Amino acid sequence: MLALTSLTLSHFRSHLRAELHLDGRPLAIHGPNGAGKTNILEAVSLFSPGRGIRRASAAEMARRPESVGWKLKGVLQAPDQTYEVETWSEGGNARQVKIDNKSASQIALGQISRVVWLVPVMDRLWIEGAEGRRRFLDRVALSFEPDHAEASLTYEKAMRERNRLLKEQVRDAAWYRVLEGQMAEAGHRIHAVRVAALEALRMAQEDAATQFPAAELELVQAEGDMPASTEDLRAALEDGRSRDLAVGRTLVGPHRSDLIGTFAAKGVPARDCSTGEQKALLVSLILSNARALAEMEGAPPILLLDEVAAHLDATRSAALYDEICALGAQAWMTGTGPELFAELGDRAQVLEVGADSSVSGP
Repeated sequence: MLALTSLTLSHFRSHLRAELHLDGRPLAIHGPNGAGKTNILEAVSLFSPGRGIRRASAAEMARRPESVGWKLKGVLQAPDQTYEVETWSEGGNARQVKIDNKSASQIALGQISRVVWLVPVMDRLWIEGAEGRRRFLDRVALSFEPDHAEASLTYEKAMRERNRLLKEQVRDAAWYRVLEGQMAEAGHRIHAVRVAALEALRMAQEDAATQFPAAELELVQAEGDMPASTEDLRAALEDGRSRDLAVGRTLVGPHRSDLIGTFAAKGVPARDCSTGEQKALLVSLILSNARALAEMEGAPPILLLDEVAAHLDATRSAALYDEICALGAQAWMTGTGPELFAELGDRAQVLEVGADSSVSGP
């Protein structure tokens, strides 16, 4: 089992202070729009590496008007042991982490906690730009491999510097070689982890007894194919230098990848599916991500499902709840009213968030 059994929010977003005590069952969080339901999910998302479900800065998470900082504390029940986790930010500085009262990195946090989410902004995944789909895939990859974030940061930092040289029309090869070496090594790692994540999703979909449609996923490049090795990527960067100088940016690498989805049973591109079908495909992928992690880690991840009933009919909502419970996942779900979660019955804890961000429930 992987679950938060307690959570305390202090000066976080709309919540001056809130304490939750949980038993590992799914959690149905309801209340009016703007009450702070999503803020609770955002807090839980920070028990994993990265910037959380909103990709906000640490300063943006502080409760206003004080804006002095914020702190989250939780007891994380993992399959092997229990951890006390704290994460906080003071004065808008980068967030810090402690595990069992010892300073820790976000990578270390990712090694003990897996959190997977589906939020409304992701509903447009298939019809917006490739950047959002890369971000979605990288979040999936990060759930399997916590070191993925470090490789991504290394690659992006080196690419920004290379692009600066290109824009300034620097032609001295010596300035590029070190940066291209860093990009090649990190870029190949990024691509390899992405490919492995897609294979894990494929296998999880293939073996699942589910009412949600399977998605065929393909990772493609804007031009040509992704170089097959670190050396091939380094050579491609070197060979493409003249072309890159002409446009002022790097035109080969994992930052040029796109994730193409297809509704498998119909053979229809995901971008051409109905809104409901697109939502169902996303739910299918999130559940597949959870199944694959359960197989790998011995326990499903914590699931965050914000306004999950949107674009799902009553039958599919009930099917989703059944699959979450069968999986044994602690799912944090939000909606405007308790009737949206009626099919869960006593399989879930219920939390009500008032218009003033007051919290009543567990």
